[in-house]
Formats: sequence, C-alpha cells, structure tokens
Amino acid sequence: MNLPRLPFARPLGRRALLIYPEFPETFWSFGHALKFVGKRASLPPLGLVTVAALLPDSWQLRLIDLNVTRLTDADLAWADIALVSAMSVQSASAERVIERCQTWRLPVVAGGPLFTNEPERFPQVDHLVLGEAEVALPGFLAALARGEAPRVTESTERADMAASPTPRWDLLDLKRYASMSIQTSRGCPFDCEFCNVTALFGHRMRLKSAAQVTAELDSLHSRGWRGEIFFVDDNLIGNKRALRSELLPALTAWRRGKPRPRFYTQVSINLADDPALLAAMAAAGFERVFIGIETPEESSLSECSKRQNLGRDLVASVQHIQRAGIEVQGGFIVGFDSDSPGVFQRQIDFIQRSGIVTAMVGLLQAPAGTRLHARLKREGRLTGSMSGDNADGSTNIVPRMNAQALQEGYRSILRGIYAPRPYYARIRTLLREHRSQQKPRRLHWVDLRAFGESLVRLGILGRERGQYWRLLGWTLCHDARKLPLAVTLAVTGHHLRRVCELQLA
Repeated sequence: MNLPRLPFARPLGRRALLIYPEFPETFWSFGHALKFVGKRASLPPLGLVTVAALLPDSWQLRLIDLNVTRLTDADLAWADIALVSAMSVQSASAERVIERCQTWRLPVVAGGPLFTNEPERFPQVDHLVLGEAEVALPGFLAALARGEAPRVTESTERADMAASPTPRWDLLDLKRYASMSIQTSRGCPFDCEFCNVTALFGHRMRLKSAAQVTAELDSLHSRGWRGEIFFVDDNLIGNKRALRSELLPALTAWRRGKPRPRFYTQVSINLADDPALLAAMAAAGFERVFIGIETPEESSLSECSKRQNLGRDLVASVQHIQRAGIEVQGGFIVGFDSDSPGVFQRQIDFIQRSGIVTAMVGLLQAPAGTRLHARLKREGRLTGSMSGDNADGSTNIVPRMNAQALQEGYRSILRGIYAPRPYYARIRTLLREHRSQQKPRRLHWVDLRAFGESLVRLGILGRERGQYWRLLGWTLCHDARKLPLAVTLAVTGHHLRRVCELQLA
C-alpha cells in the first residue's frame, strides 16, 4: 500500500525510532540452533547502533530489532521519525515496516545496503540516505534541522574509519543475542565479479585504529558482555601489515586478564600462506573464519576473477588454517557459466575432504552494482532482483546450464553434505586436523545449557542420534578437550539440516 506523502504533522527528530527488519529463516540465521542456548538472534544490528551514535545528543532514541522483539503501536505513536536500515535478505520485512509506518503517517528515513543498492524499489520512502552513514548522514541531519531535507541524500565518498563512532550498545538488550559484532575495516583488495563488497566500500582498505577497536571492546565488556564477538570486516586480512603490527598485538594485550573472549571473522584463502599471521590470529583469540572458497573448478574461479583462489591446493590451504587452531567455514557457488554437470559431485567431494563443516552452498546470484550484474544485463540474462539469501536455491540469472539440471544438481549437494552421516563425518575430519594452541576455555552456563539441550534434542529425539552418540564417544576417546567444539558443531548441523530440508521440500 502506497499512501500519499503528506506534510509532516510532527516535529522531525526529537524522538527517533530505529527499526531493524526481520530476517527470514536462512542458513546464517541459526534460528533452530539458538533455541539450544535460549537466544533470539545471532547478531545485533551493528549498522543501526552505529547510526544511533551519529544522531544528535538531544534526540531520544528507541531501537526495535524485529528479530528479538515486536514493533508495537505504542512505539509508533511515541516516535516523530523512523530510521530503517536493512540488507537485501530483509527486503520483505522492510516493506512491511515501511507500510506500517505509513499508516501512522510516520516519516521514514531509510539507508543501508538494501536501499543503497536498489533505491528505485522504494518510491514510498520519505527520505533515502544512501552510502556510508558517517559521510551521508550529517548533511541530511543538517538539512532536516533547517526543514529542507531532500528525498534523496547520496554520497559516494568513502568514510574515514577514524571518524566512525563507538556504537550505542546501550540501546540493545545484549542478553537476547548469541554474539556481538564490531567492524575494524571496510573494503577489500580483491575484485571478485559477483561480490558487491567493493561496489559498496571500494578496494582500498580503510581501518580503525587499534585504540578505537579496543575502546569498542572495552565498551562491550563494561556492559557485561562475555560471549563471542564477530569482526564483521569483509576481509580482515586485506591489510596484513596493519593487522600484524597493530591490531593483533592490541587484541592479544586486551584479552589478558579477561575470561578468554572468543573472536571470529571473514578472510581470504591467502591467510593459509602466512604461518606467522595464522599463529598471531590464533593467539589474539580468533577461533574460526569464513572464507569464500566458491568452487574447486579452476575455470569457474578464473571466470569470476577469484584470483586469490587460483593455482593452489584448496584442501591443503584449508588444512593449514585448521591446524593452526582456527576452524574454516566456507562459501560455495554453483551456476557459473563454465560449470559442467560434474561440478555437483566435485563440490561434495571437496567439502567432505576439506573438513569444512559449515559449508554454505548457493546458486550464483548477481547483486546490483557488481561487474557480474552489469555483464549479465548487457547479455539480457537478468531476471530481476536477487533474494539476498545466498542459500535459498534461487537465482536472478538465466544460467548457461539447463535450469532444471542446475536445480537438481544443487539439491543433490544439499542432500550429499547435510544428511547426518556425511555431516558428522566432516566434524570428525575437522577435529582430527584442528590443533588449538590455546588452553581450553572456561565453560559458561550457556555452554552447559546447550550440551543438555543437545542430549535431549539430538541424542534422544533427533533422527541423527546414532551419529551424535558416535561423535561424543569418538571425541572423548581421541581428545576430550574438543568436546565443546564437537557439541557446537552438532547443534549447528541441526539448524543447517532443517534449513536444507525446507529447500528440498
């Protein structure tokens, strides 16, 4: 429903409602796994709490994360203005939020990747603030204060990360989340054809200082956070020199005397080429990394300009990282133009041999703003907007391969890697390779709760119960210190199987 925009009946500002739309059930939502630990969402809305820190001190703020709470009529009646930020996968929920605000004649300011990439999809939004908030938002706020706010405020300038403020953690109910998140850099030096990271943030790595990062960690610690922290950087090792000489030593020092906080992040596969950097990351507290493996097919890697993955033994690279005590999670893609019918089994074989337990496999999609999107648009091979869900079996591309064969092959991968037997086999492969150099961390009540829940949900009620008990016995016999990791991966598998079953259904 598109109601006509009316002159604002309320004073803009003063009371701002920051709204984060809901995620659907996806690979990374971990909704089924969160039930084991009594949490509502895996991660907080980092973008919105950063935006909150950029708003005038005189404003009253209320943050509604629809992944952990409801948006009530009382919230809408309280507010003078709504600020909505979202990613592509949240588009359906974002549209519902905007429509609801319209019914209350509540002006909407929208920003973030969804709106920056596809602003034309949202003619009903009162104000679009496009680009990086640290650059685009101040000008909009100044115009708003003068009563002259334009409908579209856009900046293509890159933000100075030194000017990015400490997020407003006080607006969050921290106990609702399984992990917290911080960002230390933006950009990526690589140029993968399908990736929109460089379209949004560029190739040049822009960094926060080590002092900024530890100040953010201090602010989380002072609010009682003792759980995992996700460094959301798209490629943490994009500037190895600064990481090695500044950030990692600062993180290692910051962790001393604290109850062993755990970190995870995203990197490129060339981390495997630097044993010293691997050791430093492990010492600084990084326990797992997500890497875009994409495919074992050299022709497909060349096609998409994934040059950092070319000409190497990818299984050996993964094992180098795992042997440093860092678990590798991987992203995989099928549907490249050069993919042959044999690619599906080769993906299964690679994933099983590598011991990548958490393997996200999706069909190739073309995000707006990428080189892939531009190329396929020229070729007349786009079918609309992408879903934003990397593993929902959809694509906005007309593939070279027969579409039915592509879908059937994709489904065969899901069956081949997430059935209980192959999944638990990968856990054992990882545990054999994993060589943690750190002392076992202290268990918290949330770990004990997860273990107890797993005994019931997986060991008694689950159809994987035979594999579950075999894993526990195997782990206790081989290295009992790895039991928490084994249980965590078993719980993760429960969620991933449920998501895959929905796709296969």
